[in-house]
Amino acid sequence: MFVHKHFLMFGLTLMLCSISAQGIVVELNETFDQPVSSTLGGRSLVVEELTATWCEVCAEVDPYLVNVADSHGSRIILLALHPSDDVDAFQPEAAKDRIDRRMVTHPDLGSTPTFIVEGGEMRIGYDAWGEVQNDILEKELGRTDVSSLEFEVVKENSNLIAKVKNIDLSQSTGQLTFLYVEHEKVVPDGAINPGKSTRDRVVVGLSECNIETNSITKSIGLSSSVSDDCLSSFEVEFEPQDSWSIVLIHEPTLDEVMNGTPNESYGAIELSYRERGDNPQSNSMLFAILFLAVGISMTMIPNFRKSSLK
Repeated sequence: MFVHKHFLMFGLTLMLCSISAQGIVVELNETFDQPVSSTLGGRSLVVEELTATWCEVCAEVDPYLVNVADSHGSRIILLALHPSDDVDAFQPEAAKDRIDRRMVTHPDLGSTPTFIVEGGEMRIGYDAWGEVQNDILEKELGRTDVSSLEFEVVKENSNLIAKVKNIDLSQSTGQLTFLYVEHEKVVPDGAINPGKSTRDRVVVGLSECNIETNSITKSIGLSSSVSDDCLSSFEVEFEPQDSWSIVLIHEPTLDEVMNGTPNESYGAIELSYRERGDNPQSNSMLFAILFLAVGISMTMIPNFRKSSLK
């Protein structure tokens, strides 16, 4: 079972935090014949997980992370980065690019699962979520001014276009990054897979627009990327899967990170096309209470021991 003393604190924190604000989730009957907006935002924290389809601990942890992400609502954007290691079943080039970016400031990144909240410390392994939760709270308390971001998604032929709409930057430098994320991505037959037949939150596409030069510097895993002005005309075209998310981030360029700029976002927002519960707030509260109850029960069993996964 995925139960540990850190989750007692995790459940308590969820109950104490405001969880009424939910990430923008579009119903699965939406056609996108008319533009659908992400609404104006930017305060979401980016949490990236290095994971792999062959990783036994990841296979145990990952199903719970869907509920974790929904419980946090718009507080976090949870992204799964799969490595290009000749073993992982996906190995998306876009995820490799994000991993390489993280390795500029985290050269030892390699263990799975590893979580990084906004460029902070690496939190590794089965017991990581207590530390991740602390990192999220500390980042929220330390944040002051963030970029306001909004984009819209509209259908064009059989593809979808995501385009920036209203942008108000807290920093005049850096880049805007679109990430395309696939939910419930099917693990191919024959792959090493100790878990479910699908994996969630898989980063499969990205595009970067340099704000200083107003130019596309990178486009991976997307049908196209276009921009005359990053703040007004930056758009990406993608072939939609059954369930997906688009994430827009204002963040430093790679050159800026390599020159010492903190490797964290100035603002981020997400729009998802996926299933969720009818009452996310009730579900998240129930989820928190469940972890609280389980945590209390564990403290009442003096001889309880959890076998470690290696």
